[in-house]
Amino acid sequence: MNTTAAQFPYPWQRCKIVHLVRHGQAMHNVEGDINREALLSPHLFDAELSPLGLHQVGKLRKNVHASGLLKRIELVITSPLYRTMQTAFGVFGSTESNEDAGVNCPQIMAVELCRHRMGVRPCDMRRRVSQCQALFPSIDFSMMDGEEDSMWNPDFRESEEEMAARMGLLMNWLWTRPEKEIVIVSHGIMLQHILDRLGNDCHPSVRTALCKRFDNCELRSVVIVDKSSMEADSQLR
Repeated sequence: MNTTAAQFPYPWQRCKIVHLVRHGQAMHNVEGDINREALLSPHLFDAELSPLGLHQVGKLRKNVHASGLLKRIELVITSPLYRTMQTAFGVFGSTESNEDAGVNCPQIMAVELCRHRMGVRPCDMRRRVSQCQALFPSIDFSMMDGEEDSMWNPDFRESEEEMAARMGLLMNWLWTRPEKEIVIVSHGIMLQHILDRLGNDCHPSVRTALCKRFDNCELRSVVIVDKSSMEADSQLR
C-alpha cells in the first residue's frame, strides 16, 4: 500500500468532528420486532425508551464521562422525538449527580431535520413543542417549525430520496454552526443516510464498515471536511 498517497492534510478550520448516536431501544423497537403491524398502533405514539433502552443510555453516559468526551463536545443536536431526546439528555445532559460536579454539559438543541422517517407510523410523530419543553426544559427548541407536528402525514411515508435530501439540508446547516465537535442523536436509518452522503470519498471497504446498521445507543465518530469551500478557494487563485 502506498501510504503517502492515502494521506490528505486538510486545514483544521475546514473540519468538524461529528459523533453520531442512535437512540436507545424504544418500545416500538420491542413491539415491532414481534409484529411489524404494531408500528401502526396509536398507543406507540412518539414511542419512549424501553427499560433496556434506559439501561443502554446509562451505560453510554458512563462511557462518555469516563473517556473525557463530554468535555470536548460543544453542541448536541437531537431529533425532537421522545426517544431521541431521552437519549440525548440521558447521555449528555446535566443532572444533579456527583459525576456532573465541575462538568459543563453541552447545549442540547432539538432540530426537525434529523427526526425519523416521517408519515404513517404514529411512533414517528412528535408531541407538541410545549409538551416537549415541559418534559425537557433544558433543551433548546428554538429551531422547531411550530407547536404542532405539521411534517408528519398520516397517509404518506417519506421516500428514501426525500430522507436523503433532508439529511443533505441537515449537513449543510451543520457547516453554518461555529462548533467544531458536535453530536447528532437521531435514528438508525437517518444516520446511515448521513454516512452514505459522507462516505462517497472512502475506499469501498471503509464505506462498508462506516455505513453498517447502527445498534441501539451506538456512538460512531467521524471527521468531516468541507471540501466545497476549498474548491471555491482554488477557483479564486
